[in-house]
Amino acid sequence: MRLPSKITSFKESSLSKFPALLESINKNNLSSYELYEETKKYFESIEDFIEALDYLYALNKISFENGRIINAR
Repeated sequence: MRLPSKITSFKESSLSKFPALLESINKNNLSSYELYEETKKYFESIEDFIEALDYLYALNKISFENGRIINAR
């Protein structure tokens, strides 16, 4: 996880991407591809996007059902 530090600014950190992801998920239950297409402007690569989803899942902020990301809390 890229955390803010002396080297990594908050804007470059994984934490700064969480609100954009959660906001998009709250609007609709999206597939991971649809979510990436909607939020890709916030990520440098697909790996960064997947990493942010991993952390949100580990924090129990999102869940998956039938190939869709649901329940942004």
